Amino acid sequence: MVSGPSLDEAAYVRGGATQTAVKILVVGHFAVGKTTFIGAISEIEPLSTEETMTRAAESVDDLKGVQGKTTTTVAMDFGRLTISDRVVLYLFGTPGQQRFVQMWEDMARGALGALVLVDPERLADSFAVIDLIEQYGLDYAIAVNRFDGSTPRDESALREALDLLDDTPVVTCDARDERSSAEALITLVRHLQDRAH
Repeated sequence: MVSGPSLDEAAYVRGGATQTAVKILVVGHFAVGKTTFIGAISEIEPLSTEETMTRAAESVDDLKGVQGKTTTTVAMDFGRLTISDRVVLYLFGTPGQQRFVQMWEDMARGALGALVLVDPERLADSFAVIDLIEQYGLDYAIAVNRFDGSTPRDESALREALDLLDDTPVVTCDARDERSSAEALITLVRHLQDRAH
């Protein structure tokens, strides 16, 4: 029997005031830090479907620029973050590999928006992800994940490279850091509120 986080209601629904549940996708290309991001910010033990990468995956997944990666998400990551007495975010992390894209349609149903994590050294890998999010009609914000040793990028150059609309928020974050990750999510939530008005 597989052990993991408790699946009873109390594990995922905070007691007390009436809350509005908001479904948010955390998306991005392979090895951009989605599992790390949800793990850093979730107030509950995150549900993760990380599995050890096999030799068979080497011929399918592009490991260029991600040496040392030994695990990968095969279904999804799930976490929760309460941002006020009234609003709780349910975070769904998608797998980054193209072969898992068929799962995205189901995960996108009911989502209010998406936080797109990007690696500034592998911007081209984000094009297909952004296309999918736009195809599903989701509003989104871009979170540029700071990797050790990466060169800071100019926001206008990032916007141009990713072909973003002027009102699409772009923030920098460190997926390992709770505060930095929370700020990225708050930027997305504010953007979604602005779009709703």
